[in-house]
Amino acid sequence: MRIFSFIWLGQLFAMIGLWMTGFALDISVFKQTGSATQFAFLTISLTIPTILISPIAGTLVDLWDRRWTMIISHICTGLCTLTLIVLVSMGKLEIWQIYLNNILISIISTFHAPAYKASITSLVASEDLPRVSGMLQLGIGIQQIISPLIAGTMLEIVGIKGILSINLSTLLVAIITLLLVRFGEISQTVDVDRDAPAVSFWQKMVYGWTYLLERPGLSSFLILFTIYQFLVGFVSVLVYPLILCVSTPADLGKITFMSGIGMIVGGIAISSWKHNWQNLINPILIAMSLSGVWIALAGLRPSIIQMAIATLLFFLTSPFISASIQVIFQTKVAEHVQGRVFALIGAISGAAVPLAAIFAGPLADYVLEPLMAFNGPWSRQLVGQLIGSGPGRGIGLLFVIVGFFVFLAAIIAYQYPAIRQLGDNMPDYGQLPEPENQ
Repeated sequence: MRIFSFIWLGQLFAMIGLWMTGFALDISVFKQTGSATQFAFLTISLTIPTILISPIAGTLVDLWDRRWTMIISHICTGLCTLTLIVLVSMGKLEIWQIYLNNILISIISTFHAPAYKASITSLVASEDLPRVSGMLQLGIGIQQIISPLIAGTMLEIVGIKGILSINLSTLLVAIITLLLVRFGEISQTVDVDRDAPAVSFWQKMVYGWTYLLERPGLSSFLILFTIYQFLVGFVSVLVYPLILCVSTPADLGKITFMSGIGMIVGGIAISSWKHNWQNLINPILIAMSLSGVWIALAGLRPSIIQMAIATLLFFLTSPFISASIQVIFQTKVAEHVQGRVFALIGAISGAAVPLAAIFAGPLADYVLEPLMAFNGPWSRQLVGQLIGSGPGRGIGLLFVIVGFFVFLAAIIAYQYPAIRQLGDNMPDYGQLPEPENQ
């Protein structure tokens, strides 16, 4: 745990710098365009590359040294950041270059994320996995609090160039921490790279998919998680436009701060939870249904206070869902194949986000916003009386609809025994016989 905590701290610094850069660039794009569709393209540019190369990246992560994979990933991110600094200094930074930077960062993170997650099981004991998952969620909460606060303040003082420079320094901290430690050995049930050299790269890559298909409980659970990600994808794409339609960037920073508070409190609660982590499915389904309620609450009225409360409640719930899902896959998936499986999970569930973004922007801009405008067809109907009319109310209506479907998805998932009884029917990977062809 001491080694992991040291690594976690370095990664936290790197993620804070990266989130600061993302926050500043996102605000810049929305201010220049004022379009929810253009804003959605930012999400698409960050997710599509991950989907396309995740199977290859995950396979390579299982074959490569995971520590050096993370180090090289940070170096590549630093080169992208340095390029942006040069463009800003020359006064030539354009929106298409921001999209291109997002694509490159997405490719880099496709190698970094599975390497980071898969290295955890070789660093800490299995009983510490829930605590580690809580720490990861805590880190996300800290990022969400510190990043927008620093970025919002520094943007006015030092501009985007200063924020990019801070990002470079945080990446350096992460690289130094990784250089000072050593990762544990990866446990191998069957060392295919040594004992079966004839196995092709393609077979190794496909094995991550085969591994999940041979375990129906895991594949069904992945489908549920993907549906959840798709629905929440609408929220992640449109939450900034929803808030900015009725408030200022300062209010957006405050609500983002509230989301970070929720993540921190949730992360602390999870990392200190001493109760049984064996049967997590029912609590996950309950948490998912509650998150649907909070999403609907955020869109119900054009009230900053109500949005802030809903945001806090959603991000109090979110860490438990994310941490529990990670624990399930870390304990049910063999360590030597986790790079491939985590990359595949990221690709499949991650595909839901750009798919949601493709629909979210145009649906808000060209359908729901006109319907819910002050003089729109629905402004004087029942729906207009319930949620109000004017700028942002079309997005608010979409939040209510999405929240309902999230709640419904959790209820329906409970009816499937493969999902409901996953914790009872499928033992941890250490108790499972492994297929020979890996």
